[in-house]
Amino acid sequence: MAGFINEEDLQTVRERSRIEDVVGAFVTLRPAGGGALVGLCPFHDEKTPSFRVTPARGFYHCFGCGEGGDVLTFVQKINNVSFSEAVEYLADRIGLQLRYTDSAVHSDSGRRVRILEANLAAAEFFAAGLRSAEGVPARQFLDGRGFDQAAASTFGIGYAPKGGRALGEHLRARGFTQDELVAAGLVRANGWDFFSGRVLWPIRDAGRSVLGFGARRLFDDDRMTAKYLNTPETPVYKKSQVLYGLDLARSNIAKKHQAVVVEGYTDVMACHLAGVDTAVASCGTAFGDDHGRLLQRLIGATDAFAGEVIFTFDGDAAGQAAARKVFSGDQNFTSQTYVAIEPTGLDPCDLRLQHGDAALRELVGRRVPLYRFVMEQTIKGFDLDRVDGRIAALRAAAPLAASVRDRSLVDGYARELAQLIGMDIADVRREVRAAGGRRPAKTGPAGPRTPAEPSGEDAPPSVYPVPDPRDLSLESERATLRLAVRAPESFTPEWNDLTPDDFTHPAYRALFERIAGSSGRGSAQWAHALAGPDADPVLADLVVELAVEPTLHEPTPAYVAQYATKLRLLTLSRVIASLKSKLQRSNPQTDEAYAGMFTELTRLEAQRVQLQAGLS
Repeated sequence: MAGFINEEDLQTVRERSRIEDVVGAFVTLRPAGGGALVGLCPFHDEKTPSFRVTPARGFYHCFGCGEGGDVLTFVQKINNVSFSEAVEYLADRIGLQLRYTDSAVHSDSGRRVRILEANLAAAEFFAAGLRSAEGVPARQFLDGRGFDQAAASTFGIGYAPKGGRALGEHLRARGFTQDELVAAGLVRANGWDFFSGRVLWPIRDAGRSVLGFGARRLFDDDRMTAKYLNTPETPVYKKSQVLYGLDLARSNIAKKHQAVVVEGYTDVMACHLAGVDTAVASCGTAFGDDHGRLLQRLIGATDAFAGEVIFTFDGDAAGQAAARKVFSGDQNFTSQTYVAIEPTGLDPCDLRLQHGDAALRELVGRRVPLYRFVMEQTIKGFDLDRVDGRIAALRAAAPLAASVRDRSLVDGYARELAQLIGMDIADVRREVRAAGGRRPAKTGPAGPRTPAEPSGEDAPPSVYPVPDPRDLSLESERATLRLAVRAPESFTPEWNDLTPDDFTHPAYRALFERIAGSSGRGSAQWAHALAGPDADPVLADLVVELAVEPTLHEPTPAYVAQYATKLRLLTLSRVIASLKSKLQRSNPQTDEAYAGMFTELTRLEAQRVQLQAGLS
């Protein structure tokens, strides 16, 4: 039976383990005022940060799911380990040798920690193997792909000897048991090393702990026929939840609000060496929902800027299928999703090798929206010169446009689809709307109504989709309209300089247009007039909902002004993002409009700073 951890050591672990550093290895944290930090909760899916860390008190709490505690609680939950394992993890992190109340060696309670220790020792063994005489083929492989000794050291590349038992013998001599090595996926139950005669990449988490390895075949006589081989599932290595390169890319992803997803280990290396230092790759499996949620937590999310995730796919059928799979999981991102395709078909590693670092940076710079790429690939197989071909293409692509997570963008996607196919926008909108109606509708009292659902038995159908009151990305728009319905007298005569363009949801935009064009502001009949018999049924219901929804504070002119400024700032941020995208796709030497766009960007950035100052 394991002994108890010395109380003095336990106190030392608590005092020296800064909660913001430990949590920050898993969650991107940003200042929130009052010394607190906020980020996306790692314990449940969310798109607006509700996870709060208070360094001064040493606690964390999520207002979304209710999880909370101190640094030890966090390690227990995030790593799914016991209390003693959490203490051991943190002790290793700060370099503290724990003392126990008796001399018994802790076994079962430290299993996960022992696996991580074995993986680290294996990584050191493999790295030494790369430098050995037997490691020449592995060094030649790396050199042939443009990676020198410094690159190998940066990424911890190693080589597994061909003998098949060297690693197991080495680690057992270091004090690891056969059971621990099998549990770590380093040695097979029959005693043979899991990796033999291969070049290896250590796969680390955001905290740089070695979770497992990816290996590539070097020799034709390799008894394992698979070109790439990964660590099997272990207590610490879950391929659906890990990303290669995350240890190096984590801080850059948080800083730049960007992640670039490539397909292989050498592609990640090539990207980082070329200056694309936000690159990661899935390990031996397709990019999935868990990967998406992990990246979104690291990117973080704000109302003004949600970041971007850029995928590199091959242009072949497999690449198109991968793009469709990612598109189907697009709801995991508040970030905008893009695709970067190299026309020559070269992967990032070969592109850098043949054309240099700049070509790889340009590949990322030429990204196109994921939805547009998927739609273009979908309609490519149809004969658009024939009427029946255009109709067939529309029916195939309409469900894609209808399925996007941001309902306010559906109309824009429909317009682009009309241009791609060459059909009237009204026909495309009808088909997209019909495709949306064919999707399973949310039910229950909390689910939003569908646009075709009338508010009365004889009421005409609405032309507007029903906004979801739970959509946090639209909360600023809804809150501003709530104030306009409840306290219109608190706005300036010009409605605090708000315009319909500040509202992205069609129903919110239409309601503001109705508000701005109505008279009798502040009267007892104000809300009744807005929801009058001539109002669209969705707008009429929306006015009633807003009139009864509570406000967080007394709607004073100053409080209203803050919301209006925030909404205008969001609009300005969208305009700036669009202009930056145009500049990125333009050539300053040949594009005559480049200088004018740059001047306009400078003006808009100054305006954004001025608006931000009004919120502080």
